[in-house]
Amino acid sequence: MKLDNVIYETTGKKIYRDGDLAIKVFDENFSKADVLNEALNHARVEETGINMPKIHEVTKVEGKWAIVTDFIEGKTLAQLMEENPDKTDEFIEKFVDIQIDVLSKRSPLLTDLRDKMQRKVSSTDLDATTRYELHTRINSMKKHNKVCHGDFVPSNIIITPVGDAYVIDWAHVTQGNGAADAARTYLMLTLNNKKDLAEKYLAAYCRKTDTAKQLVQMWMPIVAASQSVKKIPEERELLMRWANIAEYQ
Repeated sequence: MKLDNVIYETTGKKIYRDGDLAIKVFDENFSKADVLNEALNHARVEETGINMPKIHEVTKVEGKWAIVTDFIEGKTLAQLMEENPDKTDEFIEKFVDIQIDVLSKRSPLLTDLRDKMQRKVSSTDLDATTRYELHTRINSMKKHNKVCHGDFVPSNIIITPVGDAYVIDWAHVTQGNGAADAARTYLMLTLNNKKDLAEKYLAAYCRKTDTAKQLVQMWMPIVAASQSVKKIPEERELLMRWANIAEYQ
């Protein structure tokens, strides 16, 4: 494998292209368990038939763990939105259609979303009363088993030159309530200073899925609390405000 063509870099990870392959290399802070779990979840979702890069192998490169998948030629939906602002509404419709397709799939061995949220809330530095309220709200939510991407944002959708859509980055996938996944998407768009896009997205999601906006909003404090465990300073004020159920309502 050749590692001389970096196509994407984020905290703790670099993705290289080698011909028809994409090689995601993790730094030393990622444990074997985390990498193997990501690969396992990716493989499980592959079996649902969702359009996504296929895994070829899990290996080590220069002492670092790596996951090797198909390289998908194209542009992300985020890039297309930036290049064609006049087509934003059209792209939002396509974005939601892709998410609906993902949510229509089932993969019973994935982690339960509610269980993951309970663990995340327990790991926050929120006060005990707020944590109790969040735990209680999670328990009150209907238990679903839809495939939830966990980071469904336009930068994780690749559109090929012929118009096919591929969903990438399945590190946070779970099974659960689609409204929670929608709340997560809304949150991430807002954190990326795309509030107007977030509102358009939420309106389209609720219309296309016949979901009451209030059901998505009920998940907002939970996903905000979950995101807060990353301890990103510039996100803290918004997340703390959203995670406070009384204030958010």
